[in-house]
Amino acid sequence: MVKENPVSVLQRMVDDSERIVFFGGAGVSTESGIPDFRSVDGLYNEQYTYPPEEMLSHTMFQLHPEEFYRFYRNKMLYLDAKPNAAHKKLAELEAAGKLTAVVTQNIDGLHQAAGSRNVFELHGSVYRNYCTRCGKFYTVQELLEREGVPKCACGGIIKPDVVLYEEGLDQNILRGAIEAIRQADMLIIGGTSLVVYPANGLVEYFQGKYLVVINKSPTHMDGRADLLIEENIGAVLEKLHVSAS
Repeated sequence: MVKENPVSVLQRMVDDSERIVFFGGAGVSTESGIPDFRSVDGLYNEQYTYPPEEMLSHTMFQLHPEEFYRFYRNKMLYLDAKPNAAHKKLAELEAAGKLTAVVTQNIDGLHQAAGSRNVFELHGSVYRNYCTRCGKFYTVQELLEREGVPKCACGGIIKPDVVLYEEGLDQNILRGAIEAIRQADMLIIGGTSLVVYPANGLVEYFQGKYLVVINKSPTHMDGRADLLIEENIGAVLEKLHVSAS
């Protein structure tokens, strides 16, 4: 008996769905040259004075902003990265009326760069920055123009609008993401190990027809998936044919 190609199964599910939501993590952006945290080559396997969780913590930003910004500028900003096949296909699915939302743990803005409009950035974005004293907004370019700890004209420290360790998620974004997942008839989980709390709990709100997991390493949702594909997310999605719903 010939086993059906998993991409063909995925295509059939996509064709049969009208409210697809994509939930993704760092693995979506590795094909754009942005390293993830937990892979063999990720940040967790590099040597620093402090582990990434401490370097990117609220405490480090508050008490040692110089150390925080040295690490942040060196390891968290990949402004030359371009959207890959996964980002582009998801934007195409949204434009065709098939995909209703992207829920991402990434902070690189590549989904929007590819053309996606309804994106819930659970952990914020490196492209938004604000003064911790007066709230004035700063672009990432304005941040980089300042050496050392970037300061606002009012004297306050400028902070990236990213969720640091020890900080909670934006409740409005969280509610929007949960509602999108709850209303979806298909949920595609891709490029994420599903170990980051509380983001990993959002997939539990899915009540639709098709649950798909596309990830190179195991996740706790594999056993519940209607389709499991252990490959690179971009290599899989780029094979999909998109037609308007």
